[in-house]
Amino acid sequence: MASLVTERGIIHYETYGRGRPVLLLHGWLGSWALWRDTIAILGKDFRTYAIDFFGFGESSGKSAEDFRVENYVELVYQFMDKLGIVKAPLIGHSMGGTVSLSMAIRHPEKVVKVCVVGSPITGNSLNLLLKLSGNPAVAHIFWSAPYLLKLFLQGYSYLMAKDGRKMSRMMAHDMSQISVNSFFQSIGTLRETDLRPLLSQVQVPTLGIYGKRDIIVNPNQNLVLKQGVKQAEISWYPDAGHFPMLDTPDRFNENLRTFLQAKATTA
Repeated sequence: MASLVTERGIIHYETYGRGRPVLLLHGWLGSWALWRDTIAILGKDFRTYAIDFFGFGESSGKSAEDFRVENYVELVYQFMDKLGIVKAPLIGHSMGGTVSLSMAIRHPEKVVKVCVVGSPITGNSLNLLLKLSGNPAVAHIFWSAPYLLKLFLQGYSYLMAKDGRKMSRMMAHDMSQISVNSFFQSIGTLRETDLRPLLSQVQVPTLGIYGKRDIIVNPNQNLVLKQGVKQAEISWYPDAGHFPMLDTPDRFNENLRTFLQAKATTA
């Protein structure tokens, strides 16, 4: 376990392996633990850094504003700056992928490659439950009965991945570490996101991984990514949902290794 202090709060991260740096960013309600198996594989060839966003896992922000998606972009920038990481590939799941693309747009000098996994390019691609969670009034209603909320999410998690029991355990652990502000501020700003007008600014090699059975983010977002980022490659997973790293880990990890090891060229 490692952490560093920034002007906005404390960033917790896990690191493993040796070689060129690679950053892994989790999604909404998640933590670095999503990448536990992936960093064990990638760590054979790369120095991996799995980061917790403010308000998730072990990272803590100083105010509710710190839990906005645009501030997670600055979290990644400050993290790289403080650790002396000049540039690196970014791998992001769901919200983490949206942050990764935003980094490539706002701080292109820091990004070598981008991989997004089941990530929304537009907020309207989120399922209805996530859209409702982004409304402060609705979020506070959810949070007024935390036991029922957590019970519902644990049950719903069985539909998110093939190994429903593993997904449920992970969801229960990650939910125990978040606050009401991080719950609705992050998803609220993600719901308002629309990267389409800016995607042409992404000039680095880009990979989109989407599962056909995704019930969290409309998997047709792969078409939006491809239309906006002309050099983007799409890997389609017909037997996976929102968590292909859990549903089809062998293919997923090999997919990432191949993408990361390929020579980086700009579009």
